[in-house]
Amino acid sequence: MSLKALLLCSDAKIVRVLRRVLGDLEIEVDLCADGDSALRKLTRQRFEAIIVDCADDGANEVLRSSRSAPCNKQAVAVAIVEPVVGLKAVFDVGAHFVLYKPVSSERAKSSFRAARALMKSERRRNVRVAVQIPVVMRSPGLGGNMRVMTVDLSEGGMAVKIERGKRPTGRWQTAFTLPGRQTALELPAEFAWEGSGDQAGVRFQQISPEATRRLREWLKQNSPEAEQDDPPIRCQLTDLSVGGCYLEISSPFPASSRVALSMRAGGVEVRAQGVVRVMHADRGMGIEFTQATPEHRAAVEKFLGVLNENRALMPELLVEPEGLESEPSGGPSPFASTDDPLLQLFYGEPLTADEFHEAMRKQRAPAPAANEASAASEASAAAHA
Repeated sequence: MSLKALLLCSDAKIVRVLRRVLGDLEIEVDLCADGDSALRKLTRQRFEAIIVDCADDGANEVLRSSRSAPCNKQAVAVAIVEPVVGLKAVFDVGAHFVLYKPVSSERAKSSFRAARALMKSERRRNVRVAVQIPVVMRSPGLGGNMRVMTVDLSEGGMAVKIERGKRPTGRWQTAFTLPGRQTALELPAEFAWEGSGDQAGVRFQQISPEATRRLREWLKQNSPEAEQDDPPIRCQLTDLSVGGCYLEISSPFPASSRVALSMRAGGVEVRAQGVVRVMHADRGMGIEFTQATPEHRAAVEKFLGVLNENRALMPELLVEPEGLESEPSGGPSPFASTDDPLLQLFYGEPLTADEFHEAMRKQRAPAPAANEASAASEASAAAHA
């Protein structure tokens, strides 16, 4: 099934470049000549991407409206702007990616490869497979159990049958066995919505990489809409702490993107999931790990130890998107109260890209020998200066 992009642009030269680039990436283009026609299509059709030339009348309104249109609120938004336009202003109206004028084929290909990977992951996450599975839900706070039956299942959650008006609140631990599998999945979740009948929606929360792999594998095998994902993207790891990392990448994913990471060095491999908290166009992105388990922390500390023992070692890192955060968690980061200096940069005062990179450089100062062990586990470490 082809990816679809809504394009609002009256510049014939830009349209020609984008049609060629997007065609090569197997992304279908629906061109709109004005903002009104684009707004009408947003309410009636589903698109994986919304692309607007900010010089066109109504462009900002189209970007804002795409965030509230029920069928397109998770579409990847791309803004085409002049180089003098500030990034903050563009991101504030809902853009995820920025493409600067003059639009060249090379730059467009780079940006839209990253955008396409995110478009595919977002569509895959929302694909639902109709299936009836008994689920046991346990409440850590209340201490009770509840049994429900699924209506459908997706990578991000499931619809379940539950007595109308009796939807519980808070965090729950779900346990169920996928058809054809022997081992049960145990996933943390929360109730996200309540339907008009006896249905309610359950959203999975902070799933481990292994559980994500098992669920995704089953969904691919049982979904008629399954498609091949784009391969993971190679990038350079520059800074790492137990709470997060910074990656150099020419086309970083936008803030609030969920990503999966694979880091290898010296025979040690760490798989992690995270959320992009800081994005610097054309330079890189800062990722906060979403796993706060002792096992994850121990794995990252071991990886940090390998890098600190051999500063010349070049770690291999692959990253792939898993979609956009639909709603902020609302709670504090699991690492927000720690003294992790890299995360303090992510959550601190806004800095320009140059100021941010200079602050990271200062964090890489060698620690005194007496503090070397704690520096490896708590402080930001330079993976490749």
